[in-house]
Amino acid sequence: MSEIIVKVGLASCGRAAGAMEVYDKLKEYLEQNEGAYILKRTGCIGMCFEEPIVSLSGSELGEITLGKVNAENVINLIEEYRKDIIPSSNIILSDKVEASCNDLFAYQQRIVLQNCGRIDPLSIEDYEASGGYQALRKALTLSPDEIINEVKISGLRGRGGAGFPTGLKWSFAASAKSDIKYIICNADEGDPGAFMDRSVLEGDPHRVLEGMIIGAYAIGAHKGYIYCRAEYPLAIEHLKMALISAREKNYLGDNILGTDFSFELSIKEGAGAFVCGEETALMQSIEGKRGMPSIRPPYPAESGLWGKPTNINNVETWANIPWIIKNGGEAFKAIGMEKSSGTKVFALAGKIAGSGLIEVPMGITLRDIIYKVGGGMKTEKPFKAVQLGGPSGGCIPADLLDIPVDYDSITATGAIMGSGGMVVMDSGTCMVDVARYFLNFTQNESCGKCTFCRIGTRRMLEILNRITEGKGELEDLDRLEELALNISKGSLCGLGQTAPNPVLTTLRYFKNEYLAHIVDKRCPAGVCTALLHYYILPEKCIGCTLCARMCPVSCISGSLRQVHIIDQSRCTHCGNCYKACKFGAVTRE
Repeated sequence: MSEIIVKVGLASCGRAAGAMEVYDKLKEYLEQNEGAYILKRTGCIGMCFEEPIVSLSGSELGEITLGKVNAENVINLIEEYRKDIIPSSNIILSDKVEASCNDLFAYQQRIVLQNCGRIDPLSIEDYEASGGYQALRKALTLSPDEIINEVKISGLRGRGGAGFPTGLKWSFAASAKSDIKYIICNADEGDPGAFMDRSVLEGDPHRVLEGMIIGAYAIGAHKGYIYCRAEYPLAIEHLKMALISAREKNYLGDNILGTDFSFELSIKEGAGAFVCGEETALMQSIEGKRGMPSIRPPYPAESGLWGKPTNINNVETWANIPWIIKNGGEAFKAIGMEKSSGTKVFALAGKIAGSGLIEVPMGITLRDIIYKVGGGMKTEKPFKAVQLGGPSGGCIPADLLDIPVDYDSITATGAIMGSGGMVVMDSGTCMVDVARYFLNFTQNESCGKCTFCRIGTRRMLEILNRITEGKGELEDLDRLEELALNISKGSLCGLGQTAPNPVLTTLRYFKNEYLAHIVDKRCPAGVCTALLHYYILPEKCIGCTLCARMCPVSCISGSLRQVHIIDQSRCTHCGNCYKACKFGAVTRE
């Protein structure tokens, strides 16, 4: 019998779910069964909701991926597989037998995530065996202009959020006159609910390096930086290991692969400031300064890092480059839509069954993403909205689920594509509270340089807090829109300019909820505690007194085995009585 290859997903999501315990158990067991198995580590395959994940290959059953594996059942599962017995449970992917997640993968097209969950991210040999660094070898036989033209033909747009044409951006830096040029990978992923960049760096770091090396050759740069937030320790560790092995194989360093092209990369760890995701603030941080946006022009392609021409792209953009160079710009252009070609990686979070990472062709509808790729809603409550684009994005309602996911269509809704964070919400979500949450994040993360952003977002947050506390007035809606307009016009960087988007889109699509909070003093979703009123149903109350004992202000009266009553004039709406009641006697509205 041939050796069985056992791969354990050891990305951050897997480790959080207990994958290291599974890996250690397997390592101990397989050391006792030397020759029967090969144990390997890999990154996240995308199905975070099924972690810990173990993939098996090498038997007549073909490749089988198991989900929700633990240290107690993993040995039995791999032994069944070794004996050509279909594992008794936990099969999520398979090319030969029925598996629970096969359909979810069927709608995906993986370019950026091609190797994630498949190869060992610490093995450059694994990357090379999957076709890695072939694109670089090809690129070094082409002229810089030929490479840039191929990227232009592909139609690739920046995946960091702005969607600027990548080939055009490269051409600006390439044409800039300077002996020193820089390229930068923006891995400062800060949007709540976004984890695309982290997963790629953890699962396939060489793909990003290869893209950057090709880009450096194309624009004439000899030095580059990967700016990654320190909160991603595993990604940074894998990047450091990848840099070492790339230098050993002469993919980095002097006279790369025998050519006259030399290039070196360094890692800069960011301190987690959201504003450093903005390219000019990012460059300030690399220079050792406080991360704050700069006035443009000049643009980075003309005067960027240390005043030299600089090209900045995010992780996903760089990760697309090797595929484009290897397969041709026309092949990439053939995927997706005319003005939004290729694929897009999304991080699905919130009230969706299949939380994790997906990669789909541009032009797929939101409905297909949520229900076909994401597995539908996690709860029995119906879909209500999806937040797309993070704090700078907006909330798209249910009646727009059939729009195609492309830059122009998403922008028309008032949201933005962003880097790819997608938070799914059901009917139990208060949209006023969602707007308040994202604006609170933006306000806290404002660098403070612009008055409109620093003060304006604070005033908007104060208004939203009043509304969720039942103290709002109708005039507040006009104030919110006026402040949003001024902040958008008066802020220096894109983060400030887009900060009002969550408020504007919720006002646009869910104004009835704002009116309910202001006019009716009611939160339809039952989320805003200050607007909730608690009552005791006489027919269900048995007089156990537990609710009265849990009340912090003693506003619940009633004797033992007698119906209790809540004094509404003294109730603080804390909800302790609702949580404590075991008989469903306490209700709220």
